[in-house]
Amino acid sequence: MPTGTHRWRRRPVRSDGYVEWLKREGRIVVVGASLAGLRGAEVLREEGFAGSLTMIGDEPYEPYDRPPLSKQVLLGKATAERTALPRKQKLDAEWRLGLPATGLDMSAKQVRLADGEEVDYDRLLIATGVRARPWPNEQEAELDGVFVLRTRDDAAAFQRRLSEGPCRVLVIGAGFTGSEIASACRERGITVTVAERGDAPLVGALGGVIGRVAADLHHENGVDLRTGVMVTGLEGDSAGRVRTAHLSDGSTIEADVVVVCLGATRNTEWLNGSGLGAGPRGIACDAGCRAFDFRGIVTDDVFVAGDVARSPHALFGYQFLSLEHWGNAVTQAETAAHNMLSESADRRPHLSMPSFWSSQFGINIKSVGVPSMGEEILVTQGSLAEHRFAAVYGYQGRVIGAVTFDQTRWLQFYQQLIETTASFPPAYPTVDRRPEGQRPVPAEFPDPSVPTHGPTVTLSGYSPADRRMTFTPARH
Repeated sequence: MPTGTHRWRRRPVRSDGYVEWLKREGRIVVVGASLAGLRGAEVLREEGFAGSLTMIGDEPYEPYDRPPLSKQVLLGKATAERTALPRKQKLDAEWRLGLPATGLDMSAKQVRLADGEEVDYDRLLIATGVRARPWPNEQEAELDGVFVLRTRDDAAAFQRRLSEGPCRVLVIGAGFTGSEIASACRERGITVTVAERGDAPLVGALGGVIGRVAADLHHENGVDLRTGVMVTGLEGDSAGRVRTAHLSDGSTIEADVVVVCLGATRNTEWLNGSGLGAGPRGIACDAGCRAFDFRGIVTDDVFVAGDVARSPHALFGYQFLSLEHWGNAVTQAETAAHNMLSESADRRPHLSMPSFWSSQFGINIKSVGVPSMGEEILVTQGSLAEHRFAAVYGYQGRVIGAVTFDQTRWLQFYQQLIETTASFPPAYPTVDRRPEGQRPVPAEFPDPSVPTHGPTVTLSGYSPADRRMTFTPARH
């Protein structure tokens, strides 16, 4: 009898005994040794799991924090090696690092690794996250001086190049990562050009109204910002070092360092043929973080958390949200881990409020909710011209999101409006008076069919009929 079948047949029938079995026995495998994977593993131990715990990661490092890579590390205020995530407790786990998962057999309950080894599990948590989207021309991407920024090694290599004092850095893409890189370069006194195919920086995440404010920040800090253009090719010299970028408007840019910030790709390819509902948009799961199979049927022993997951949210029309947020990775992993050890009646939904922050050009930008769903925007405190304000997004007559530039103190109030499905535009009995004459205006998000760089939330409905993968029966 297969081991997995034997173990599951030993489950106690009584509820209290079943929960005790979940916590004290069995094998849990976590694929993805980053923030979500680490936090999920910690909660498993906190809630009493005493069985075998295996952590699988494609990088050779134990979990580290990624936000500092585009901030403190690039400014020389920290080293990439000193970004390890703090541990809340000893995990007593077996670490398989530097060995990416290459396959999943749900029938045999096995995860296949790059070295051919197969790791057995009773329950599985997938937290494989995303990776930086590379420059599409492989030969050009290999030129010396062309970088992406996602991993610890990426940040260390890029920081070394910045320390050498490049003549000009070209950033391709003006999303949050691209803008933070441009900010760091200017703070270090490095000449930088940013090329963005959208109409403004941050336009995919925050819309055109806020995008124009972001563009002002670039211009005022000496960034050569080119919008409405695409980089069509990179050219190197005889030694293989990048020297020139060609743009869609026919112009060229001389640069000896190029940073590609074209967004992220979800790490789901290793699940091809597994039978899970996984694809380029992530892994579909229910509100309790249980993964769907490709037919739309929920599994009971495979859970998902972090950037790779897409799950429904009651506050946002049950849209399936894929969130590239630090806070979401933590709270979703906590929910997944709790539910892995609980009976149905004790499981809870993942309903954490989406939130995001960024620091660029001396401005602290924070958002709550899902601004990219907004149809209209209303500036409620401060002034766009002064780059210090709070603004609220409306969708179908209700508050759906908010963003602040150096006005963080108002975010908790707007979060409460979102959670209580307050009407838009909202009344303000307890906050600063609305700027005189200010009225809601179109938020000016680009057409979803036109790609832009840097959205932090992806909206995607789920249909079991949307079969964009081939299904191969598991081996026996």
